[in-house]
Amino acid sequence: MPKFTYSLPLRWADGDSYGHVNNSRFLTYLEEARTRMVQGMLPADEAERRRHAFVVQQSVIDYKAPLDYRDEPVSVDVWVVTCRGARLELGYAIRDGETTYAEAVTKMAAYNLESGAPRRISEAEADFFARYKAV
Repeated sequence: MPKFTYSLPLRWADGDSYGHVNNSRFLTYLEEARTRMVQGMLPADEAERRRHAFVVQQSVIDYKAPLDYRDEPVSVDVWVVTCRGARLELGYAIRDGETTYAEAVTKMAAYNLESGAPRRISEAEADFFARYKAV
């Protein structure tokens, strides 16, 4: 399956009193990996980025194993589950070579922040996301 993989460093503040990464931080990890994946596709102009935004509608995380705080980064895999109309659905795995710590899905809508309305995914965006489409 084609996917984007981001090597994500853990931050000292991510750990909790039990010595593992707090579950709330996993959502931030998804956001960071997703942002890194799409940054090359984003328009350079701020106004154009606002007209071609994506907003999160739903995130679901399935925690598989505790992630102990450590110096080594984890890998966050991102792939496209669905991309059509105004809908983008991304799958994720937070893992290292031996363990999957979480799997997740984020449902997003293509959105024009200036008009405050959903929009259709452009052909250029669809072509970009097709690179990471799950087979």
